[in-house]
Amino acid sequence: MSTSKIVSIEQLAQRSAELKAAGKTVALCHGTFDLLHIGHIRHLQAAAREADALLVSVTADEYVNKGPGRPVFNQYLRAENIAALACVDSVAINHAVTAVNVLDAVKPDLYVKGSDYKSTSDDLTGNIQHERDAVERHGGKVFFTDELTSSSTRLLNEYFEVFSPEISAYLDEFKERISANAMIDQLKRLQGLNVLVVGEAIVDEYHYTSALGQSGKGNVFSVKYNDYERFAGGAIAVANHVAEFAGNVTLLSGLGATKSHEDFIRTNLNPNIDPVFFFSQDRPTIVKRRYVDADIAKLFEVYFYNDAPLPVEINRKIVAWLERHLGDFDVVIVPDFGNGFISGDMVAALCAGAKFLAVNAQVNSGNRGYHLITRYPRANFLSMNEPELRLAVHDRGGAIEELAGQLADRLAASHIAITRGTKGALLLDQAKTQYKIPALSSKVVDRIGAGDAFLSVAGLCLGAGLAPDAALFAGSAAAALDVQIVCNREPVRAVALFKYITTLLK
Repeated sequence: MSTSKIVSIEQLAQRSAELKAAGKTVALCHGTFDLLHIGHIRHLQAAAREADALLVSVTADEYVNKGPGRPVFNQYLRAENIAALACVDSVAINHAVTAVNVLDAVKPDLYVKGSDYKSTSDDLTGNIQHERDAVERHGGKVFFTDELTSSSTRLLNEYFEVFSPEISAYLDEFKERISANAMIDQLKRLQGLNVLVVGEAIVDEYHYTSALGQSGKGNVFSVKYNDYERFAGGAIAVANHVAEFAGNVTLLSGLGATKSHEDFIRTNLNPNIDPVFFFSQDRPTIVKRRYVDADIAKLFEVYFYNDAPLPVEINRKIVAWLERHLGDFDVVIVPDFGNGFISGDMVAALCAGAKFLAVNAQVNSGNRGYHLITRYPRANFLSMNEPELRLAVHDRGGAIEELAGQLADRLAASHIAITRGTKGALLLDQAKTQYKIPALSSKVVDRIGAGDAFLSVAGLCLGAGLAPDAALFAGSAAAALDVQIVCNREPVRAVALFKYITTLLK
């Protein structure tokens, strides 16, 4: 049976050693092979002709970074498809981002790639050069086949209904106006921006539990405690998103002088972020502790914070810093979580001094009814969800297009975006032209942080002068990737977004 060819990486390395000891040459191919097609088959057959034996490694599901809904076929089915080919000697599933670990273990004479990988400048990840280095340090060579090429992504998009009809129709229309390469090129130009992120540093905690059921002595739901995880959230998470795209990022935030979590926060900051922290003696760094079940559903949460106004002296120092430095930044992004850090004086300084100001004023359980976007008299880009919009304009049932236009006029905003969860998002420009996009996510792991990812990427795009529809698309794609990440475990990586855009627009 072909499944007998499926082995571990260690066994694949042992097989290679046995073949080499017998005087045989070994070729290795590596890939996702999500939909095995004629291009793959000819590539593998050509590779087999260049050596005495062909070994193949297949990327494991968790490392297939092609966006929501991928891979369509799981790792075992993909490995079985490859193993069914007569030209293949053995197959292993590789639990890593690249093939470097496989190359170090197998030490093939030839590492065989398709002709579409010849130009390393076209490689979004930079992984091909790392793999080339791994091959050559063991005395092997990289060989490129010149067979028929095709795209699993394009075939899956066209024939396997990876996307809903609504999303497919939107993507067909959007890619008539801009190609994947052109979109990615525009995002790469964000590297030239100098960006300031202002907001509260929040340490998010997830305490993982398993349900036990109702308590025997009362109407209380009981759980078994399993483990916990900490994440750098709030403005830290926004800064980490931004730092994936902009070359120079400064984070202005507040920490507690006691229980500061400073070491944890600094460790979890992107290296190209310059942090400017102001410490307050009267409060801890904000911690939001959430108890969740095995499906990441929230049971309840506990806030550790002091949401009273900042001490006068700290507030004065922050305002002075803003007035002195705001003019240095191309874009200022303010995720205002309404937990006491951003004062009215800071708002006034931001609105007066920022060249391009992107703002979200979040409504959450700690500030509901007391914290609205209307505290900002001026912004270039407003980003909020539908409940935040309705609370800001005190209208429960009106059409969101009209309400968004009213709020944009009131706050002199040239662009306003309303995120609507499963209903997608809406963006209005200064002329009140409406741009709409369906939700691009087909799989949701955790919604925490998706709005921050949207604000970060869409705000950067608009601040850099990208067209509104391009900014809406990029922000929505970033949010679609973010909902697959548990809380703020990692930011939306630039490479991941580029690959997802390529997937969407093929």
